[in-house]
Amino acid sequence: MLHSSPSVIPTLPRVMRVAAMMLPLCWSAFGWSATLPADLKWESNDTDPVYADPQAKRGGTFRDFMSSFPLTLRKYGPDSNGSFAGYVRETNLPLLATHPVTGNPIPMLANQWAFGADHKTLYFRLNPRARWSDGQPVTADDWLFTLKMMRSKEINDPWYNNYYSTQISEVTRFDDHTLAITSGTEKSREDLLESLPFSPEPSHAIQLTANWVKEYNWKVLPVTGAYQIGELKKGKSVTFNRVKDWWGDGERYFQHRFNPDRIEIKVLRDQNIAWQHFLRGDLDSFPLVMPNWWHDKSKTAEFEKGYIERLWFYNQTPQSPMGLYLNTADPLLKDLNVRLGIQYALTLDKMIATLLRGDYQRLNSYGSGQGAFTNTDIKARPFDPKIARDYFAKAGFTKTGPDGILQNDRGQPLSLSITYTTAEHAQRLTLLREEAKKAGLNLELNLMDASAGFKSMLEKKHQSAWMAWSSGRYPAYWEHFHKVNANKPQTNNIMNLDDDAISALVEQYDKAFDFGKKAELSRQIQQRLYELASFVPAYQVPYTRAGAWRWIKLPKIPATPQSDLLYWPLDGANSGYSFGGLFWIDEELKAETKAAIKQGKTFPPVTLIDTRYQKP
Repeated sequence: MLHSSPSVIPTLPRVMRVAAMMLPLCWSAFGWSATLPADLKWESNDTDPVYADPQAKRGGTFRDFMSSFPLTLRKYGPDSNGSFAGYVRETNLPLLATHPVTGNPIPMLANQWAFGADHKTLYFRLNPRARWSDGQPVTADDWLFTLKMMRSKEINDPWYNNYYSTQISEVTRFDDHTLAITSGTEKSREDLLESLPFSPEPSHAIQLTANWVKEYNWKVLPVTGAYQIGELKKGKSVTFNRVKDWWGDGERYFQHRFNPDRIEIKVLRDQNIAWQHFLRGDLDSFPLVMPNWWHDKSKTAEFEKGYIERLWFYNQTPQSPMGLYLNTADPLLKDLNVRLGIQYALTLDKMIATLLRGDYQRLNSYGSGQGAFTNTDIKARPFDPKIARDYFAKAGFTKTGPDGILQNDRGQPLSLSITYTTAEHAQRLTLLREEAKKAGLNLELNLMDASAGFKSMLEKKHQSAWMAWSSGRYPAYWEHFHKVNANKPQTNNIMNLDDDAISALVEQYDKAFDFGKKAELSRQIQQRLYELASFVPAYQVPYTRAGAWRWIKLPKIPATPQSDLLYWPLDGANSGYSFGGLFWIDEELKAETKAAIKQGKTFPPVTLIDTRYQKP
């Protein structure tokens, strides 16, 4: 669902960096078998702790919601990077994942791996039990096909074309269950594990044609994960069905997970309407990250009588860069002085202290929670109307209009349009708008449907955007900051950054082999972004909160330190940080609860606050 968390576009999978040049396919990428090096040291991991609960029960339908219907089911091409992509991408598994507690690699589609001596290649042995949902075996040919597909013009996706032509130089097949993926540059082991074990596409189920984008817009493809899309009701809902006799049920890190038989995601465009559905028992869980929902709206009979339970869980996930993204190609925002003035004209600290009850923390820079990759020397600029007016004056806005808004010599008012997609954020932005008048700045608030709003941002039709990107264990900068992605539609450089200095740093970052050097470059990139003043950092939330009907059960340790959502029904390995699929539905408790409601019986109210992973 589109969660009412600080991330407007949540649980989106990480997008990665690419360069502009195209490399040719290697001969081995066409499917001829190669000779496997004899000196490989194969690794595996079947000893790290499991994080699911053996008491979990299989069955039932989990009912969730989203605020808009997806524009496509495709994972690639136009309109494919919306919020629903978080569901679609998670139906397929990568070769490996990272254990959410230990940080070690763990098997997914591959159960063994080895590092090449060239610092560029990872070798994989596929789990011979791995199957597509239509029963076809998962083979090395699927990765060969995926490389071809990602490089093809038919998918109409320049980002993937670039990435799989530069960052992935080749895929080599040795036999049906053995392959290698080679990076375009030398990388550390951590970097190779982060960037190479990508998910395959079903080679037997896709035909690349000139009309591929249209033909596959609503086509349901075979998957390797536990759930496949089953039913679409246009504009109303999407249902996922659990794959019958799923191949992964017996695998160590999949056991006792993905328990519901069905996942029904309803389209409820208004959070308050969705809330009413939840209180009626038509939805099983609801996010309570926003302070007014946790502190005020959950003071209802359903909570007080113990029918719905609350959980506040502190995690250690990388923080999404939530804030205001300024489109530097806009005539007004091309002026650095205007951008600097805006930085001082937004009273974000007051918004956090009042509307957000102090529950959130001020975000200081674009990256947070990523260790040495975060520049902790950067501090967000405070609200200071005098400093803001000084910068606006340098940009020519020296006169005050009758409404108190600054004007330039041409009579142009100092006005900034903010596009946002979560209605619940209107109160926050309204506070910012009223306080910004003290600096002579007018804010125009433009609420849009989630899918349409995000499309507008990708097409650079916004003046500024109030939103957040999903974030991974390590920062990804190329698609957001490199100048080759500026002034182009359907790219993630929504700030339209066209800056030689930050582009050069991003290129060095992508090529850096040493992880320490890479972290240093990350800090330099964040410093340069601070100087450009195109991103106004808003807030971070080092926890997740939710309510759920008492029949939705979680393990004794309800989540992992890398779980950013409590009731995410899929795995999360493709996003790298959202470890889900842990809950289950207790049908006996459901029947007991419904009977109790009819009889007027109550249960003790439950509010749990789990701080085991809270950072000091």
